[in-house]
Parts: sequence; structure tokens; C-alpha cells
Amino acid sequence: MKIKSFLAKPFAAYIYKGIRKGMATALADQDAIFKQLVKTGRLTEFGKAGGLDQVNDYEGFKQSVPIRDYEQLKPWIERIKEGKHNVLWKGKPIYFAKTSGTTSGTKYIPITKDSIPNHINTARNALLCYMAETGNTRFADGKLIFLSGSPVLDRIGGIPTGRLSGIVNHHVPQYLRSNQMPSYETNCIEDWETKLGKIVDETINQNMTLISGIPPWMQMYFDELVRRSGKKVGELFPNFNVMVQGGVNFEPYKAKLFESIGRKIDTIELFPASEGFFAFQDSQEAEGLLLNTNSGIFFEFVPAGEIFNENPTRLSLKDVKVGENYALIINNNAGLWGYNIGDTVKFLSVDPYRLIVSGRTKHFISAFGEHVIGEEVEYSMLKVAEEMNVQITEFTVAPFVSSDAGKSYHEWFVEFEQPPVNIDEFAGRLDLALRGKNVYYDDLIGGSILKPLKLTPVRKNGFIDYMKSIGKLGGQNKVPRLSNDRKIADELIKWTVNH
Repeated sequence: MKIKSFLAKPFAAYIYKGIRKGMATALADQDAIFKQLVKTGRLTEFGKAGGLDQVNDYEGFKQSVPIRDYEQLKPWIERIKEGKHNVLWKGKPIYFAKTSGTTSGTKYIPITKDSIPNHINTARNALLCYMAETGNTRFADGKLIFLSGSPVLDRIGGIPTGRLSGIVNHHVPQYLRSNQMPSYETNCIEDWETKLGKIVDETINQNMTLISGIPPWMQMYFDELVRRSGKKVGELFPNFNVMVQGGVNFEPYKAKLFESIGRKIDTIELFPASEGFFAFQDSQEAEGLLLNTNSGIFFEFVPAGEIFNENPTRLSLKDVKVGENYALIINNNAGLWGYNIGDTVKFLSVDPYRLIVSGRTKHFISAFGEHVIGEEVEYSMLKVAEEMNVQITEFTVAPFVSSDAGKSYHEWFVEFEQPPVNIDEFAGRLDLALRGKNVYYDDLIGGSILKPLKLTPVRKNGFIDYMKSIGKLGGQNKVPRLSNDRKIADELIKWTVNH
């Protein structure tokens, strides 16, 4: 056993013990965080304007702090960019995480001295929980990919600014620097295809033991490794035994990734965002992600169907129920208050608080009143793909609204690794699976208001080419699983099989 894996064992056991203990104190920890946030927030411009000095409990907080999105937070961010102190949180942020918004253009999310440990320590804790539970520490001695955006930071209002993954790259512990791939120079490359080629150059002959990234990126990396070497990834990297992923639901990508590797390996799922690191997979045995209840974030939950209401129901952690879809709202020690991050979650258990990410609040189809969500289309696709032994590379769904009665339908754009023998049967089963999952969709099909779904095959690498065409290839960018309009669908037509 080498020195890093040897030293990791006692540290992993110590951290794991603390996380297990925290499962029992989740509600008390949330209460303590709430009180500390309000106490600090009272001294800020935001707190003084919103009356945080009058808030003594959660009910009062809900009256004082409305739910908001980035556009509503933006005037306060602009004041920080002008150099003002004590605006949303004490002092000034130490970073701005720059991220793309669907309606807001570029968003600048503050990261403070108080909030940076949440981003840094949570990924570490996920790995240490894995080590403690499985006893596998061997990967600590090999080469590890923590793919990030460019670590080169600009300055906005005197504050270092860049992609969150690039910011976090500056905080990789020194003891992991010698293991980290790719090189700093390669990480600084902006063009994704050039960067991917250099990553393969640097890693193809290395002892890779852990690879992390979002699943579509990892698949592109694996495809290039296989193309260059003529070997499965697991043969090329015989000691590769841990894959860390997040950003999208892993399940639709799992079969193809494992096929590229040539064997199953352990996986660790994360739920990070520029606004905070919300949850992580703490166990290989239990389903779902452990909510990060003691890391500077006070969580709120709004029933997903109410998120666009003027006065939606707001729940703290103690009132959530298993199986319900909730929009996730955060308040944190970077100065985000009542902030709707745009994700929906569903609790699988409340002892401990484990959840899955079920979709995006803005990613749904309800062109005909059906309100189909991401979880439902992913479930349907996975079910039918497994039944018919078909591998899916990528897919997205959009409505097709016709002026003729009974002619409207959902259009599924699907890139297959290998298309099914009978594509009409696949489409028919897919439609039945979705009908079984969503009663409103079932009623619309049964009442002949909608036609059964149409499946439009996308040619090989069509989704990659589409993302390249809109300048969003690589990094943390991903194709929305479904849309309530046809902006993506109408562009994707160019990359369909029969176009």
C-alpha cells in the first residue's frame, strides 16, 4: 500500500463518522444555520432593506424574504460589482462564479470566505465516505481527472471571476496536485475539441484510477480513447475503478459508459451548482444523495406545481414528505436569500434525508396541460431501452402543436448507439410507458386530443454537433431533457437521420 492510500484510511473513517452523526442532527443543524444566517444578514444592506432585524422565526422569515430568481437578485449583485461592501453578506465576495442563465444571460453568483468550504469540502467528503464504506483507497495513488473549466480568472468589480469548476481548481489540496490530470496548461484551453484532444494525449498512457465529469463529457472522452487505442477504457486503464459524476441524471448514460469501459465500476454521484454544493452520494448501498444539511445552506422546499404561484407553500426540511416533487430554494452564507435554483428534487427517505434530482422547474412540457417532467421521460426511456436491450446516447423531447385537431404530439429526438430492430415498436412502448407515468398525458392520448408520440432518430454525434453549433460543447453544458417550445427541436432537425 502506498503512502497516500495508507494515510487516507484514518482520515476517511474520521470524516465518515462525523457525517453519520450529522444524519441524526440534520434538523437541529438546519435550525442553527437559519439563526446564524439571519443574525449576519441583519447587518447587510439587503437585511436592513428587507427587515431581517424583525425576523425571529421561520414564519417571520417567509414574510420578510420572498422567493426570487437571479433577475430579482441582480440589482444587489450590481452593487457588489460597483465595489460596495456588506450588500448581501458581510464584506465582499472572494469570487464570482460565472454561469449561463437561460433568461438572464451571464449570471454572477457570489462565493464568500464563509461559503467556499461548502464547495471544496463536499466533493472531498463524498470520496472519503466511499473510502470508509468500501475500504477502497487504492485510487488515491493513481492519476485522477477532475475536469474543470479554465482556471484563468477575470476580475469583475475587482473580484476574481470564472467558472465554478475553474475556481475550485485553485483549491485542489496540495497532496492531490501530483495526481491531478490534465495539466494546468491544458485546462486553460477554451476550445472544447482542442482541449479534449490534449486531455487524451496526456492521459492515454497514464495509470488513471478515478475519472470525474458530467456523463456526456466522459462519454466523449471515452469514445476518443477507444478510437485512438482500439481498446476498451477498462483495458487501457486496468486500475480505473471509480467514476464521479454529476450535473445530469446518470441513469440514461450508464449503460453506454459501462460498455465503453468494458466492465462495471463503482460510481459516486454529486449535486453541485454555482450556488452551492447541495447533496452527494454517501453510500454505495443506499439509493439517493445525502442532503448537505450542515454546510452553510438553509434549505426550503416548494411543491413543484406551486413554484410559479404568487404565494407558494414554503416548507423547511422538517415538513418534507417522501415521494413529493419540490422546487429547491436556498439561503446561504454567500448572501443568496430565498433563491430558486431551478432544480426539483424528490426525497427517497427522511431518516436520513436522501433525495434525487427529479428535473428543472423550467424544463417541462405542458403545451396541452399534461405537465410532463424530466423524471417521467427519463423513467419511460430507461424502461423501454432496458426491455428492448437498446442503448441510448442522448435524447430530448419537445411538443409539436398542430392547428389540426388530433394532430399535435410529443416529438422525441433520440440518438441511439444502435437503433432498435423495430423503431415503431420502440416508439409505441415509449408512449405506453409515459402514459403509465403521467395521468394527464394518458387522458390526452385516450381522448384523441394528442396523437401518440413521434420518434425522430438523430444521427451519430448529432447532439454533439448541435451543441457545437450553438457554442456550448463541453464543460458543464448539457442538452435539456425536455422543453415546452421547439427552439431546440427545430435546430436539431438538421442532425436527424433522414434530413
